[in-house]
Amino acid sequence: MSKGKTNVRTFRKRKEAGEKIVMITASDAPSAAAAFAAGIDVLLVGDSLAMTVLGYENTLPLTMEEALHHARAVRRGAPDAFVIFDMPFMSYQVSIEEALRNAGRAVKEAGANAVKLEGGAELVPLISRLVDCGIPVMPHLGLLPQRIQTAGTYRITGRTDAEVEKLLSDARAVEAAGAFALVLECMPAEVGRRISEALTIPTIGIGSGIHCDGQVQVLYDVLGLFEEFTPKHSRRYAELGRLTREALKNYADDVRNGAFPGPENSF
Repeated sequence: MSKGKTNVRTFRKRKEAGEKIVMITASDAPSAAAAFAAGIDVLLVGDSLAMTVLGYENTLPLTMEEALHHARAVRRGAPDAFVIFDMPFMSYQVSIEEALRNAGRAVKEAGANAVKLEGGAELVPLISRLVDCGIPVMPHLGLLPQRIQTAGTYRITGRTDAEVEKLLSDARAVEAAGAFALVLECMPAEVGRRISEALTIPTIGIGSGIHCDGQVQVLYDVLGLFEEFTPKHSRRYAELGRLTREALKNYADDVRNGAFPGPENSF
């Protein structure tokens, strides 16, 4: 997608061409700028920032104001990127009218190109209204972090025939409602393949196998910055958490032993 400016039509073209779509989370201007410069196709202002950046236990406490604050920074850091705004918990579940207002804020105030919602067929009326109003929608199926309270735990979905049929039914329903792409989280690779082959819109996998049309990961996971745990679906490409601690310790040591600032740092 790096050739020319990305829009929603680009996603389907990439699927038709068999070209993988690369998405990563971003929560501030420097990470957005780095991801865009690296050729990442899509930036997701994910509600995972509640945990990785703001220190919450899960994604539920994140507010619209907090999410918008970070989305604005991402847009400033990557003015030409395709940015998706992950709608926070309870910002779209109360009513279609409230969801429209909040999604509209993401587009108008933060410069988002699209919004992401967790859920399937139950969201069809909302997806249709958002699309009718000109706001592209990317639903999210499988493991739904915003429903941790009712699920009780983060678990793989699609292990039973009934779960697979529900996932397929939901996927077809949101596609028919006008979704331009679909996130599939934490399901067996074979289920990810079946859903991807059943749809004309692209699937973006996170722990759902190689057959999805693209992949998304949390930036803090792949850079080794969120060290509490590394999800099975992720791969660390750097150890920036460790390197950051080492650099800061070296700085502190230099200050305490008089090695910093040196002549080259003084006026």
